[in-house]
Amino acid sequence: MAESDNKSANLLAQETAQLEEQLQGWREVILAGDRVLRWEKPWFPGALVGVTTVVFLLIYYLDPSVLTGLSCAVMLLCLADYFVPTVALKVFGSNKWTTEQQQRFHEICNNLVRSEHRVVGWWKRLCALKEEKPKVYFASVISGLLAVAWIGQQVHNLFLTYLIVSFLQLLPGLNQHGFISKYTAMAKREINKLLKQKEKKNQ
Repeated sequence: MAESDNKSANLLAQETAQLEEQLQGWREVILAGDRVLRWEKPWFPGALVGVTTVVFLLIYYLDPSVLTGLSCAVMLLCLADYFVPTVALKVFGSNKWTTEQQQRFHEICNNLVRSEHRVVGWWKRLCALKEEKPKVYFASVISGLLAVAWIGQQVHNLFLTYLIVSFLQLLPGLNQHGFISKYTAMAKREINKLLKQKEKKNQ
């Protein structure tokens, strides 16, 4: 068990170091984005929602086709990948990089690697469920897809995407300021109350 934990820790450290090397040119931009996503200033959440709203209103107004939208998105990513490292180096400069910034950059990369491992773990568990309990897998997947299809039919695609993107952008700040843990604990308490009431009725 200890040997397995050591291997996992070594693999995590190795992948984190590789990711840090790959994102070296983006580190200043990543730290700036991290500060915004964690709401270091009180007006950051409003700015996030405002920028997202403007972008989605622009998409709604232009109404591009799927192919045009994908092409523009990939083009912007390519331009950012080419220009951002160069511009960031000139704007921020490599001599201003501090130990605290490096530590935070390491934490961000470590969290990204851990998130990737969680997604892979969920996928492996889903595949294991398919092999061990195919009926449960089939029922769960079909029910989930039907629910998603129904939601997509009730809500406009662009508006639904806007809600999802806005929530994902606000999620780090909500978690950082304790909103997620607070309301999760409240939900757990209410569920426990309902379960206890149900047990009393059954008795």
